[in-house]
Amino acid sequence: MNAYIFPGQGAQFLGMGLDLYENSPLAQGLFEQANDILGFNITDIMFEGADEDFKKTKIAQPAIFLHSVILAKTLGESFKPDMVAGHSLGEFSALVANGTLNFEDGLKLVSLRANAMQEACDSNPGTMAAVLGLDDDIVEKICATTEGIVVAANYNCPGQLVISGELEAINKACEALKTEGARRALVLRVGGAFHSPLMEPARTATAAAIESTTFNKPNCPIYQNVTGTAILDESAIKANLIAQLTAPVLWTQSVQQMITDGATLFTEVGPGKVLQGLVKKINRASEVASATFEANS
Repeated sequence: MNAYIFPGQGAQFLGMGLDLYENSPLAQGLFEQANDILGFNITDIMFEGADEDFKKTKIAQPAIFLHSVILAKTLGESFKPDMVAGHSLGEFSALVANGTLNFEDGLKLVSLRANAMQEACDSNPGTMAAVLGLDDDIVEKICATTEGIVVAANYNCPGQLVISGELEAINKACEALKTEGARRALVLRVGGAFHSPLMEPARTATAAAIESTTFNKPNCPIYQNVTGTAILDESAIKANLIAQLTAPVLWTQSVQQMITDGATLFTEVGPGKVLQGLVKKINRASEVASATFEANS
């Protein structure tokens, strides 16, 4: 069975999508439509902007969404997912890919979410840290016993868990994790404390927009971050998408469940190969690939 997976923030690179724009009339039309929807030329930033601009959440998230979704659309008849999943932001790309959201609504929600997250980061400064080489339960225990707000945020693969929270609490937790035997506990260069209680203002801001957006019956299951299980019910998809901003990303659990349910090939659609690497660390026997664009589509 074919599983298609969609990356989240951090996968972006300058110039991504330019080959699609230059070689596919379909892609060019969608990029121009995106510029109109957003009210600014995001293509200028994606193709030839400044690196600093591209690191901003409000730019990076819609840019990654556009690259993933437009690439999927250029694949034409060869794009036949049996199941989909996305890492954090990538969940929105996955929902367009399986027909739950249309392109325009997906982009509007991503843009709103990105701006709300940017505002939450500015008003509630926080950060994230990657913890390598410890069992999840040890990391969870240290988060629970550290003063301040610090939680497990991204279950990326066995032995790699990202924590999120207040700056001081993250630093304290990192010291405790190193003492406990972590191979690394490295503070990341990110805009804020994603998938933690500090994102509550962003969750509130996006909830009404998600509730009022039309979600169609998906043409294949999405394995959502909040549950790590296959979801086909539109109302459940909405609820999970709203919860996602302050809940952990259960990526390890999602991939394991997809394999249990028959996934044999995981194809990453979008910039980079981060998710392919995580899939291989979760299950070495799984086959992985990148979605590739061919001209004349």
